[in-house]
Amino acid sequence: MRAASRSDSMRGGGRETGGPEDRPLRYRLITGVDDATFCERVSGLLDQGYRLHGSPTLTFNGTDVIAAQALIWGEG
Repeated sequence: MRAASRSDSMRGGGRETGGPEDRPLRYRLITGVDDATFCERVSGLLDQGYRLHGSPTLTFNGTDVIAAQALIWGEG
């Protein structure tokens, strides 16, 4: 099991239902190792109604390629 990242903590887990906290975040920046799991995370958010915002960014941390992709909620 992987450790929770900062972006994981912003997913809304454990929130009560019915309040403004239940609305999707308007902006998300997803980061992680550039692998199938990262692509699945982005694809899942696209399925939920998010749209890609800009191009992905890549960097190398000395061991892995790290990807980042911004997504925004709603119609364009």
